[in-house]
Amino acid sequence: MAVLNAKDSTLVKFTRAAENGSFELSGIKNGKFILLVSYPKYADFVDHFMLDSTTQVKDYGKINLTGMAKILADVIIKGNRTAIKIKGDTTEFDPKAYNIEPNSKVEDLIKQFPGFQVDKDGKITAQGKTVPKVLVDGEEFFGDDPTLVTKNLRADMVESVQLYDKASDQASFTGIDDGEKTKTLNIKLKEDKKNGYFGKVQGGYGTKDFYQGQAMFNKFWGKKKFSAYGILGNNGTVGLGWDDRDKYSGSSGLTMSDDGGMYFSSGGDDFDSYDGRYNGEGLPVARTGGLHFDNKWNKDKESLNTNYKIGSIRVSGTKNSISQNNLESGVQNNTSDESFDKDMFRQKLDAMYEMKIDTTLTMKVNVDGELKKSNTSNHFITKTYGENDKFLNSSDRTLTNEVDDQSFNMNVLFTKRLKKKGRTLSLNLNQSINKSNSEGYLKSLNKRANETGTGIIDSLTNQLKVNDITNNAFKLNAAYTEPLSKNLTVIINYGLTLMNGKSDRLSFNQSGSGRYDILDTLYSNNFELNQTINQAGAIFNYKKGKTVINFGSKFSGVNFKQDDIYHNKIYVRNFINYMPQASYQYRFSQQKSLRINYNGNTNQPSLDQLQPVRINNDPFNVVEGNQDLRPSFRSNVSASYNSYKVLTNQSVWLSGSYSFTANPIISDVTTNGVGKSTYRYINYNDKMQTNFYLYGQISRKINTLGEINVGLNVDANGSSSYNFITTDLGRTLNNTKNYSYGGGINISKYKEKSYSFYTRFGPSYNMARASIGRNSDGWGWTGYASGNVQLPGKFEISTDAEYQYNGKTQVLTESFERLIWNASISKKFFKSENLRFSATVNDILNQNIGFNRSANNTTISQSSYTTIRRYLMFSVSWDFSKMGGGIKTQK
Repeated sequence: MAVLNAKDSTLVKFTRAAENGSFELSGIKNGKFILLVSYPKYADFVDHFMLDSTTQVKDYGKINLTGMAKILADVIIKGNRTAIKIKGDTTEFDPKAYNIEPNSKVEDLIKQFPGFQVDKDGKITAQGKTVPKVLVDGEEFFGDDPTLVTKNLRADMVESVQLYDKASDQASFTGIDDGEKTKTLNIKLKEDKKNGYFGKVQGGYGTKDFYQGQAMFNKFWGKKKFSAYGILGNNGTVGLGWDDRDKYSGSSGLTMSDDGGMYFSSGGDDFDSYDGRYNGEGLPVARTGGLHFDNKWNKDKESLNTNYKIGSIRVSGTKNSISQNNLESGVQNNTSDESFDKDMFRQKLDAMYEMKIDTTLTMKVNVDGELKKSNTSNHFITKTYGENDKFLNSSDRTLTNEVDDQSFNMNVLFTKRLKKKGRTLSLNLNQSINKSNSEGYLKSLNKRANETGTGIIDSLTNQLKVNDITNNAFKLNAAYTEPLSKNLTVIINYGLTLMNGKSDRLSFNQSGSGRYDILDTLYSNNFELNQTINQAGAIFNYKKGKTVINFGSKFSGVNFKQDDIYHNKIYVRNFINYMPQASYQYRFSQQKSLRINYNGNTNQPSLDQLQPVRINNDPFNVVEGNQDLRPSFRSNVSASYNSYKVLTNQSVWLSGSYSFTANPIISDVTTNGVGKSTYRYINYNDKMQTNFYLYGQISRKINTLGEINVGLNVDANGSSSYNFITTDLGRTLNNTKNYSYGGGINISKYKEKSYSFYTRFGPSYNMARASIGRNSDGWGWTGYASGNVQLPGKFEISTDAEYQYNGKTQVLTESFERLIWNASISKKFFKSENLRFSATVNDILNQNIGFNRSANNTTISQSSYTTIRRYLMFSVSWDFSKMGGGIKTQK
């Protein structure tokens, strides 16, 4: 028997019971105490008591002890699960540590993970970075649209969720970082959920003729998976997350690969091919569907993963913008009114076949092809005024365009493990073919003030534009790894790239017969491009205990030749690119790690900067080439720290980066008195361009507040760049600085079969500063909240709201504020609760006004655009499943 202080559980006195079981403790001063009685094979007896002036003796009489065997027969032990494990670069989440409601989806699960955010469209942000790829059991699952997994896969099927930076296939094989990474979620399924079928059917119709329909069917049996889905609607649910948007596109119409190779793109002006993306601007009508199949056989030595997708989308709307260009010679104000109608249809087929030829040799083949047809129509009305509303220029332009795009890519990877442990050889072969044919019309009426400002000069453009663009590339990359010691390994790379491209862009004026048959040689371009690239490098990998170090560099020599056929000119450039890299990783424990990286790369001038394609779509913004440009060099240092404490459920994520560019290529802009700007690019040695990024987040579960999850985050990013501006007053160097600082708090709680809520909010401060002109600094606030309450009778009320505030600045004298609030009430049916009827009001306050602000050099811009506004929709959804040989529902 023992007496303890109630305040701190320190021992006051103890004794043993006599033979008859009695005991007595005396000489204890007044206070609050705990009596602890223990006996082998019996549960402890614990009781609180107090001694004071009125109660100086405490008599317990007979104390009955309960046998441990009886207690343990019915005991339920509760404790903290290890919700997060950090394994090197991989963070693994255990779904069993979170709440899973019946028929909830993966999206509902990952919303509970610390450091994760999921917006209303399903876009995932983790630890401050966007997650563009979601895998299922490490395999592509429709590949390029993460929401097809997160919004349709059931949460109760998930064994674990892994977050990591996915390396290239070759780097995954060698185990040595090659710098190519994609933030990725991998959904690992439970073994007993890999047999059976499940799916979802949903449809709805609302006011203003809004509608939506979705269906998905999945069948898993053994090593096989089959899925089919279809989406149609005009309420913003488009399901067109196809990942080829940036493959051969660029704002200049010409783009460069990492090894220095240059491609012709299909655009570079307002005739660019529509990529089918919907970013909230305009009113969409979408129809899309797809099929997926993957299988493993022959004792997992062979596997196949294939996807077919077909879809169409049409988006129409308007966009209105105002901007102010602040120059030493005065202020120029610009207004732009745009109406657009864009339509696209495309099909895509891809397949991956992998065969383990023997225990040491593997072959992996990836093939994909795409057909795309788009039609676009844009109408622009722009006006530019100087101070005192002095007219400078205006343009009324209409552009229509039809584009046919074709692409084919094939990649073959051979990997071989040699006899010596750690010695490997891999060979990667890639062939790509891309074609784009387009035909469109440009009709433009342009007006500008004459040099004296006493009159207006008109010009009319009426042309047919015909473009024929082809790119072919063959790439070979060989990698050999050799263990130099127990802890040190080297990977040696050699790569060969052969590229050629043709860009025939014709402009025809209209003749007296009304036909477009007069070639305009000034704005017609016919280029042929041939390149040979040799790349070599070595990267060392040191691994000992908890430390991993990578360091090395790659070098590429580029032989570049371009023929300007119409003007009988040949441009030849030979240059060397080098790409040093280094990383340090220390793993303190399974729940804590630190990583520091350095990457450097040479940036060659683009073709558009050297020799731009001559276009006349916008006569008030013209680009001139500079053949004397030299390459710049960009260095980037980044670091990240992750930590998780099991007992307190506390997680910490810290990351940051800083980059600086030496000898940067900057713009040299000449703006005349009537608002025409001529752009030229030059090297600038005296100053470096810089960028930085910081993110920090801490979250934990606070049990004293009813197990509420609370998180705090801060972020900052900024850039400093330079450009020269020439006006009537002379030539001046301008320094543009854009900084953004923000932070916030997020609070969430999930109570099983009762309610849940999630909210985040916080301030931001944006700085847009130019050494020429005026600053434009302002405060902002953003917030998001969502929640649901489960009522008797299987009713449920759900709501979400998104708040945005942008304050006044020195240039933009009006603030902007909106609250987009949605709510729904639903009724579930059946024991499994898999049938749901719901009524939803979108944008209850009718405040979904399209809005955007931006700053670039001396120009501050603000735009508004057509968006989906308030409507009421009635819908029904049905989740069905049969897993593991019988009907399964969540409990």
